[in-house]
Amino acid sequence: MEDTGHTLDGTVDLRGRPVLSATTGKRKACIFILVYEVLERFAYYGVGANLVNYMTSQLHKDVVTSITSVSNWSGLSWITPILGAYIADSCLGRFWTIIISLFIYAIGLLLLVLTTSLTSLRAACANGICREASNSQLILFYLSIYIIAIGSGAGKPNMLTFGADQFDDFNPKEKELKPSFFNWWAFNSVCGTLVATLFVVYIQERFGWGLGYALSAIGFLFAFITFFLGTPKYRHKCRNARSPTMDFIKVPVIAFRNRKLHLPSDPSELHEFELNHYISNGRRKIYHTPHFRFLDKAAMKESNINVSKPPCTVTQVEGTKLVLGMFQIWLLMLIPSNFLAVEATIFIKQGTTLDRRLGPNFHVPAASLWCFVVLTMLISLPIYDQYFIPFMRARTGNLRGITLLQRVGIGVAIQVIAIAITYVVEIRRMDVIGKQHIIGPEEIVPMGIFWLLPQNVLLGVADTFLTTGLLEFFYDQSPEEMKVLGTTFYTSTVAAGNYFNSFLVTIIDKFTRKMGHKSWIGNNLNDCHLDYYYGFLFVISLLNFGAFVWASSRYIYKKENTSTTEVNDLDI
Repeated sequence: MEDTGHTLDGTVDLRGRPVLSATTGKRKACIFILVYEVLERFAYYGVGANLVNYMTSQLHKDVVTSITSVSNWSGLSWITPILGAYIADSCLGRFWTIIISLFIYAIGLLLLVLTTSLTSLRAACANGICREASNSQLILFYLSIYIIAIGSGAGKPNMLTFGADQFDDFNPKEKELKPSFFNWWAFNSVCGTLVATLFVVYIQERFGWGLGYALSAIGFLFAFITFFLGTPKYRHKCRNARSPTMDFIKVPVIAFRNRKLHLPSDPSELHEFELNHYISNGRRKIYHTPHFRFLDKAAMKESNINVSKPPCTVTQVEGTKLVLGMFQIWLLMLIPSNFLAVEATIFIKQGTTLDRRLGPNFHVPAASLWCFVVLTMLISLPIYDQYFIPFMRARTGNLRGITLLQRVGIGVAIQVIAIAITYVVEIRRMDVIGKQHIIGPEEIVPMGIFWLLPQNVLLGVADTFLTTGLLEFFYDQSPEEMKVLGTTFYTSTVAAGNYFNSFLVTIIDKFTRKMGHKSWIGNNLNDCHLDYYYGFLFVISLLNFGAFVWASSRYIYKKENTSTTEVNDLDI
């Protein structure tokens, strides 16, 4: 193929013209996207990190209601990526979907700043005591945070996939850089989160919630500007003319229609185009795999009665198989993703019951303890990228050092250890409460808040393996035409984890109260059985880990062409 200096994967500029490889994409484009990620996470977690405390202290909501409200809000921000991905893949493309989501995000932040700053729009306070917010004030507050959730969610998968689009998979040098992009994306994400949980949370509790949320809005403004500055350097994937989601309907329908036909033993007898057909159209050919064989009947040539409606290709069938395989892994991520919600809700409320003094005049904000999860990731991710991957690559021959699901599995295993330690620490807290005869919800347990440090550090190490590995897994294993929707597999696991946390907290609270026993999670964490809840999480996490090991050992990775002549058949 003649070297024209253009990218080999068919990417174009904003006007639809082929782009030069030397002047666009790669790190020169990703720097704008990565800086955006720092600032956007600063804005998002400036709102979300301390939200449960805002609801209990300023809106006078009870603990269970506050935890479920925050979990539901966070769940929405992680489930709306499905909507954003569908719009991008089917209608607008990634770039313009991002632009629209940024404007929605900005409207939500502006409304939040107004509702928490203007006296007429927030609950009135006197001598540190706030009256319960009126219905209209609550409506405006919830409207603002849910607009933020929609804007953040719709842009999230598109921004990540847009960043990965800046690397040409048909160029071996650029393909080797892509795994590092996911690690640096996670690194920059935790940088923004760290600053928010340390700096913004302190401002909110020390100088006022309105000022803290205003800082989040200013951070987002800079994120907005930064993304626009990179426009001349960006590469854009050509949007598919048809909706790729139609294959999920077409393939099983045709396979069912052909259910009585005898499936050939040789996969080469199935309908498929030549490799050059895909290369000339800037697409990927996915090669046959032996799992979910009943779907192969959708690609049987003898089923083609109407020549105007040819059978599905093997690539279309394999795309459907990939989604089914990823869905199996998705189901097993429900419980691990639950811990992301626990970190942001129950851990914070648990921290408020402990001694948070650090010197005579300073109290550690309970929400800032979350920063140790983030700080651990901040340290672990560069070590993983710069040392662990090269070390393991030399021994395994795998481009990523270890397979994607091995990385996820290590993270799940560390999570199980972390929740075991969480349970032990809570047993210790309950023991101190019993010895000191502490009963009241406002009484401080004479036990330092840094007792919660080990579990947070371990969860940070777990997230280094789990979240980044899971994100890359879903992106990598998605069909080429569905990279954004594929990324939403990751975001939807986080959403499902938040809703699962909300469901567990609500059901357990109602069940234990109905049985006449002491609540596991109540308004008074000094007089409940939070240890039972952590013990329950440990048991189901251990069982889930066993199921994950079984499922991941049977997973078959995607095989596709990643150059004009080669097939990607790596054990990833």
